Amino acid sequence: MEMLSFPFMQRALIAALIVGITAPAIGIYLVQRRQALMGDGIGHVALTGVGLGFLLNTSPVWVATAVAVLGSVVMELIRWYGKTRGDLALAMLFYGGMAGGVMLMNLSDAGSSANLGTYLFGSITTVSPQDMTTIYVLAALVLAITVGLRRQLFAVCQDEEFARVTGLPVRLLNLLVAVTAAVTVTVAMRVVGLLLVSALMVIPVAAAQQISRSFAVTFVTALAIGMVVTLTGTTASYYVDVPSGATIVLFAIALFVVFTAVAAPLARRRAGAPAAAGEGCTLEVPGSRTAQDDVRV
Repeated sequence: MEMLSFPFMQRALIAALIVGITAPAIGIYLVQRRQALMGDGIGHVALTGVGLGFLLNTSPVWVATAVAVLGSVVMELIRWYGKTRGDLALAMLFYGGMAGGVMLMNLSDAGSSANLGTYLFGSITTVSPQDMTTIYVLAALVLAITVGLRRQLFAVCQDEEFARVTGLPVRLLNLLVAVTAAVTVTVAMRVVGLLLVSALMVIPVAAAQQISRSFAVTFVTALAIGMVVTLTGTTASYYVDVPSGATIVLFAIALFVVFTAVAAPLARRRAGAPAAAGEGCTLEVPGSRTAQDDVRV
């Protein structure tokens, strides 16, 4: 293929493949905890890190990672102790992160509206070799946590009280999920952008849930969907000359619609199977009772 002859497209496809794996890998735990929009909030906070990176003339990705991790920790603390003012505090954190990023970007000499758009909506063709090194390191960390601790994370996300009774460090694992989500956001921001990264975390998982019953099957299916939509979206964006981030998300939504359409008849077929299997069963009732049938109290 012609596009594979360009080094920037080779990096783009590899980065897309890595993001297609890592985003659903952590997204399945966020969906399980009913925190599907957490990635979107972290993306707002990470924008401050991007602006700070430009202002300090350092790597925006690494600074964004540090700021996003700090923001995710604050979000978890608010969730634990927030009580009635928790939602308001989170809203101020999200919008403050977005406003801080825009302000710092404009104060920096290297920052511009073009750079801002690149990080907000993604620009996969601008991924540099230095960015690839960062993506490799951070993606390896995310996969090590989401796969290596899958049983513990699933237990905590499914039922915190049960996990606490079994002796699991619930708060530490919740914090680990939040930090891993923050790292994933910074991994994916060059591919789909900070404003769309949450969609890539959630939509493949939601699509996989339409056709699968178990956690393991949902996990594998979500990763497969993530890889398909990122590679397909990146290829389509090259040939049609459209934004890669938006293309990837639209492909993911299209697959979700297809899987939802397939799920309805599949569910009816599964529901009808037990009934069909029991059509030939008969129950024989004895015509008379014996003395052994009597129950004495």
